[in-house]
Amino acid sequence: MPAQLSLVFDSSEKRKARGAFFTPLRLAEFLASWAVRSPKDRILEPSCGHASILSAAGRRLRALGGRTTLHGLDVHPPSISAARACLRGEGLRSALRIGDFFDEPAAPRFDVVIGNPPYIRYQSFSGKDRLKAQRAALSQGVRLSGLANAWAAFVVHAASFLRKHGRLALVLPAALLSVNYAASVRRFLLDRFRSVQLVMFEERVFPEVLEEVVLLLAEGEGPTPRFDLFQVHDLDGLQALGGPSASPARPWSPAGAEDKWTEALLPPEAARAYAALTAGPSFEVLSAWGDTDLGMVTGKNTYFTLTAAEVARLGLPEGERLRISPPGSSHLRGLAFTDRTFEEMAGAGARVYLFYPDRDDPSEAARRYIDAGEQRGVHAAYKCAVRSPWWRVPTARVPDLFLTYMNHDTPRLVWNQAGAAHLNSIHGVTLKRDRRELGADLLPLAMLNSATLLGAELVGRSYGGGILKIEPKEADRLPMPSPAALDAAGGALRALRPELADHLRSGRMVEVVRAVDEALLVRAAGVRPGEVAALSEARARMAARRVARAGKPR
Repeated sequence: MPAQLSLVFDSSEKRKARGAFFTPLRLAEFLASWAVRSPKDRILEPSCGHASILSAAGRRLRALGGRTTLHGLDVHPPSISAARACLRGEGLRSALRIGDFFDEPAAPRFDVVIGNPPYIRYQSFSGKDRLKAQRAALSQGVRLSGLANAWAAFVVHAASFLRKHGRLALVLPAALLSVNYAASVRRFLLDRFRSVQLVMFEERVFPEVLEEVVLLLAEGEGPTPRFDLFQVHDLDGLQALGGPSASPARPWSPAGAEDKWTEALLPPEAARAYAALTAGPSFEVLSAWGDTDLGMVTGKNTYFTLTAAEVARLGLPEGERLRISPPGSSHLRGLAFTDRTFEEMAGAGARVYLFYPDRDDPSEAARRYIDAGEQRGVHAAYKCAVRSPWWRVPTARVPDLFLTYMNHDTPRLVWNQAGAAHLNSIHGVTLKRDRRELGADLLPLAMLNSATLLGAELVGRSYGGGILKIEPKEADRLPMPSPAALDAAGGALRALRPELADHLRSGRMVEVVRAVDEALLVRAAGVRPGEVAALSEARARMAARRVARAGKPR
C-alpha cells in the first residue's frame, strides 16, 4: 500500500491510542526556527510521525546552507513510510527507522532534539512499555511514579541524546507545569539546562485535543534557577516572539524543587500579593484543617445507589441502606447539605441511598436484589469482581465537609450537616477535632475569597470541557483562611451568611466573593483593596483561560 494511502486508514482513534497528534505547520516551523541554528547541526526527532516537524527542521537546515542527514524514529511503520515519502519529496536527506525510542541507549551525539512526544495516559501506558520508560528516565537520575504519562519519560530520555550545548524543542502538555508526577521532570530541566523557556497559548492550537500545550525550549548546560515564560494568544502570536511587538518573557524562580510552575502565569502584582498572603498568618493550607479523602467506589452506581421509591419497592430494612449525598456534585452549590436537603432530594427521586446489605446475613430482600444484580452481570464489573463479596461496597468515613472536585466554576466546601456518606464523585474533608466546630461553621463561606479561588486554579488542573479538577493531594495544598483569620472575621461572615446563601442559590457568585473579600481579606487580614483586586482579576483571567480552551476550535 502506498505510504500516502496508509494514513487514510490510520483513524483518529488509533492515533489517539498511541498518543500521536499531528503538529500544525506554523508550530513546527517555529520550533525548527528556534532550534536549528547551524548548517552543521545534527537533528533527531524521536517520534517523527509523518515528519511535519522533521521536514520543517530540514527546510530550516537547508536555508542555512546545510545538508546533513535528518534522523528520525517512530513505532508506527505506516508513519515511517509516509515520513520517508514526505522528506524525499522535499529533497531532504534522512535516516528513518521503525523502533521504540525507549529501546535506544542514550547517546549524546545530536545538536538538536525536536518533536511532539506521544501523549499516552497512564491507564493505557503499562507493562513492559512503562517499565522501559521508567528505566530510561532513571538512568538520567529521574524517578517517575506509576501515574506518569509517557511524555514525562520522553523528555528526560530525549535530553540524553543532546551534546553538551545542544537544544531541546518539544511540544508538551501544559501538565508539565502542574501535575504532581512531573515534579521530578521540572527539577531535571532546571538542573540539566542553562536556559529553559516555555511558550503557552491562550487558545487551543490542536483541534483534536482538549489538553492545553506548552512549547519547551531548553538549551545549554545547566543548572539554572529559573525559567522564562512567554504567553501568546494563538499560533499567530508565535511570529511576534523575539520581535519589538512581543510581550516580554516572565522570569520565574520556583521557591522549591517540587513546586508547581503555574504561579508563573500570574501577573506580577497578583503573584506578589498571593505569595505574601498565603505565607502570612491569615492563611494555611487545607491539610492543616484536616484530611481529604476519596469517596466510595461502587463499581456500578446505577445498581448500588437507590431512590427512596426503590428502597420501598425492594423492602430493604433500614440497616441495609446508607444515606448518601447523591452521585455528582451539582446539588452542592450552597453552604450546607442538611437533613432538609436530603429529604427534598429524596422526594424528588434522587439516588440518596446506598445498597449496603449485611455482610454475613443479608435479609431476604437484599438477597433478591443481589440475585437480580448477578442476572444483570453487575458482579462482573471491574470494581465488583475484585472485591468479596462483590455486593458489599467498601465504605469511607463520613466527613465533616464535602469538597467538589470537578467544577466548571470553582471548588466548593459544603458542611455535611446531614451526616451523609459520599461517593467518589466528591471528596470528603474530616476536620481535626479542635478545629471541627469553627471549620464546619465558617470554612464553606470563608473559602469563597479571591485568594482561595485563585489558589484552586493554581493547584488544580484543567480538563476537557474547561473543568477544573482537584485531586486529594492537590486539595491538601489549597490555601484556606487560618483559625485566627476566621476568628477575626467570624462575626461579619455570620451576619452576611443568610444574604450570601441566597446569592449562591441564585448563582450570584461575584457578589458573594466581593462580600467575603471585604470581610475576610480587607478587614480581618489587612490586605489592601488594590491587592484584592489584583487577586480577583488574576483568578478571573485564569478561569477564563481554562474555559476558553474548552470552546470549539474556530
